[in-house]
Amino acid sequence: MAARTTARPVRSKAATRPPGRRRAVRFDHAKRWRPNSRRGGRCGYTLDGKTCARSGAHYCEPRADRVVKFFAELLVHPAGAMANHAFVLAPWQEHEIIRPLFGEVIWSEQWGRYVRRYTRATVVMARKNGKSALLSGIALYMLCGDGEDSAEVYGAAATTRQAGKVFEPATKMVKRSPILAKRLTHIKNVRRLVDEQTGSHYEIIPSDADNELGHNPHAFILDEVLSQPDDSLWKAMRTAAGARHQALMLAITTETSDQVSFGADFIDEADRVVEQPHRAPHHFAFVRKTPRTQDELDRLHRLFPGRPDLPVSIDPWDEANWYWANPALGSFLSVQSLREEAEEARTDHKAENGFRQFRLNQRVSQVTRWIPMDLWDMNAREIAPSPGWIAGRLEGQRCWAGLDLSSKLDLTAWALYFPDGSMLWRFWAPESIAPVLDEHTNGAFSEWADDGWVTLTDGDTIDYDTIYDDVETDHQLYGIVDITYDKWCGEPVRQEIEKRTRLKTVESDTTYGRMTPPMAEFMRGLKSKEYAHYGNPVARWMADNLECKSPRDDPDRIRPVKPARDKTGKRIDGMPAMFFAVDGGMRGLPTPSIYESQGMAL
Repeated sequence: MAARTTARPVRSKAATRPPGRRRAVRFDHAKRWRPNSRRGGRCGYTLDGKTCARSGAHYCEPRADRVVKFFAELLVHPAGAMANHAFVLAPWQEHEIIRPLFGEVIWSEQWGRYVRRYTRATVVMARKNGKSALLSGIALYMLCGDGEDSAEVYGAAATTRQAGKVFEPATKMVKRSPILAKRLTHIKNVRRLVDEQTGSHYEIIPSDADNELGHNPHAFILDEVLSQPDDSLWKAMRTAAGARHQALMLAITTETSDQVSFGADFIDEADRVVEQPHRAPHHFAFVRKTPRTQDELDRLHRLFPGRPDLPVSIDPWDEANWYWANPALGSFLSVQSLREEAEEARTDHKAENGFRQFRLNQRVSQVTRWIPMDLWDMNAREIAPSPGWIAGRLEGQRCWAGLDLSSKLDLTAWALYFPDGSMLWRFWAPESIAPVLDEHTNGAFSEWADDGWVTLTDGDTIDYDTIYDDVETDHQLYGIVDITYDKWCGEPVRQEIEKRTRLKTVESDTTYGRMTPPMAEFMRGLKSKEYAHYGNPVARWMADNLECKSPRDDPDRIRPVKPARDKTGKRIDGMPAMFFAVDGGMRGLPTPSIYESQGMAL
């Protein structure tokens, strides 16, 4: 059964060029985002007569040159069409992974020297793009090329056999390199490479975190994150690396099909870092996924304007869309191989899922992350210093309300939507949940409560009287037209609010039929910059967490997906509440009474 395709945008000249004539991408490493730090004097790092004269956080070209030369002069490709040829990095490997990863530096007050900025790296791309060889080369560099005495380099995956797929190419590279073969010793029975000169070693470890707590890694390489059952191994190795002055935690993976998993959270975080590098300046992220929706395609074109290898549509069978997730396509990845797989996938649903996940690097799920945060941030209008500041600006204006009531043990959200696009929220939660949500927000949740963005009620359950009082306060402040509420909110709550305010309440739910119109309108408004959320930090957190679901046979229908609260710590309650409010705005104002429009006849 052929998959449903959508209309594609008009292609640029670059996109319609034959694969062999694709315009080369130009890279300017000086323009890469970096922290605005001036700490540290002149860098002074020198290699082959080239000295870096920059200071502060910067791209150090000689440091990057060192790694590129290590690959080209000491390593050979271990297998494939390029086997036994010098490992000259492909442009995308060199300029989009190796040079930024190893060339970006910051001044360390602790160590009194410049160190690599990136201590964590995530690479997400489709399979068979040469990741094993690239990881092997990085592991060997960290072992004996990084100038670290007693370096400990570890490789892991879901199984030692899988981890061996990175270790074995490394041993082949060592055997075929005269210099490395003399310097490194391969101890086969324990899968270890030893550098006697610096007292360093590289070895494979099992994925059992309980047995991996005594290490001091200079580098840890985790292959196929999607296969990890949880974050225990990653945390164990990450916390063990604190004694190194520029340790590197590197993970590489293909997209997962499990929406609620360590792999999904890991990949989603890397995707957010691509979108907002200031989110985690120490985290390097290279994420190449073929977009599944038009919104995802639009986001890519905003993030990477003018790139000739960007997808031109969301058609999975269009070869022009394969290059983004497969940067090695046409070089050491066969185009013909993908064509054959695509032909099989077009008529076989199981094969299609495999093609999408492993060749297009798509998450094979009807669930997708929905709001690009660059769009969200463009709709702030102004940043409010406090919730009360906004209330004073909008007092007396008409608006529509939405209510998403949680269980007594969790967050409840109330949203107001104004005709000028202004959006206000109230959030309530029992104080007992604050420590739990602090764990998932790096302590921000309690700060939001202290600043008034969340109201915490005493005890283990929400105090509904506080909700009723706050809703009544808003009824007196603003001209609320009506309240749209989730029918699962609880009839007693609706009755009490209606009794206190005399406002009309309109029942809704989070089905496709009720959610598609307001969510589509909300996304349209975001793209048109019609809204003003005034930088509400709780709403932003929820917008970032929001995922939506579409039926496979009708992708234009959407509805929000409530996350597994006990597994992820994510909350989205403020977004359905706002969609209910937008739904009210779409219904518009009530029809005026004939007496208002024509007057009363006497």
